[in-house]
Amino acid sequence: MFDLICLGHAALDRVYSIAAFPPEPTKLRATQAMEVGGGMAATAAVAAARLGGRVAFWGRVGDDAAGAAVRDGLVAEGIDVRGLRTCQGAVTSTSAVIVDAAGERMIVTHLGEGLDDDPAGLPWPMLAQARAVLVDVRWPAGSLALLRAARAAGVPGVLDVEMMAGAALAELLDATDHAVFSRPGLAEFAPGLPEPDGLAKARAAGAAVPGVTQGEHGYLWLDPAGRARRQPAFAVRAVDTTGAGDAFHGAYALGVARGLEVADCARQGAGAAALKCTRPGTRAGLPDGAALSAFLAERAAAV
Repeated sequence: MFDLICLGHAALDRVYSIAAFPPEPTKLRATQAMEVGGGMAATAAVAAARLGGRVAFWGRVGDDAAGAAVRDGLVAEGIDVRGLRTCQGAVTSTSAVIVDAAGERMIVTHLGEGLDDDPAGLPWPMLAQARAVLVDVRWPAGSLALLRAARAAGVPGVLDVEMMAGAALAELLDATDHAVFSRPGLAEFAPGLPEPDGLAKARAAGAAVPGVTQGEHGYLWLDPAGRARRQPAFAVRAVDTTGAGDAFHGAYALGVARGLEVADCARQGAGAAALKCTRPGTRAGLPDGAALSAFLAERAAAV
């Protein structure tokens, strides 16, 4: 049995730490450099696996060194990669991540080339063993196919909505149960609207439980009655915010898989995101279940 099947973007991140972002283009010397697995759905899969979930990842990489590194990184986390397709002659997605001393980051992503778009060859029988699915917007054909199949099977779906979602977003929202937007993703979907109104638009498009991650302001979502609810962010000393949203998505989706209430999913996600920010790198700070439970208990006792 799988708690979660995650489908979408897998990448190799090259992370460079700098003292501060310059006011104009120039040359900078990095104080630290590392190469780690990245990608939205792939990092969310790692977040859920670290928390004790049994996780499978479905996605695409090229037959290159970056693709091999992506696969090896997921396998090392105990993630089932039977649905990770190696596309012959293709180029794996890579990202350059620049992080300043305050923990803020800038990301430049190449989404890869020649990656097979057809989801027909995915290991669909595995869906019968899943408690929930999580998809991102970087492989629309695969994400839509999995969300629709999950709904037909009575398996809840969670959609990670980032910028550049494209024309398929309307269909994806109609096919999902939970839609977790980034602030830029929601602004792109509902330009000019206040965030609660943007979430209402997402709900009208089909997502029963829409929400938006708001960084240091926490998580805002609409409950079944359409009322705005909020999970505050947990204050920590941020070293690197890269992957914080993915940490939230993985922990939130694992909560959905385990049948938690939305408020508890959001709290779990906020805790995982906060702990991730305390260490550099896309995945180094992702907590295990014991660390997250201790952190949440400590913060509850402090209230």
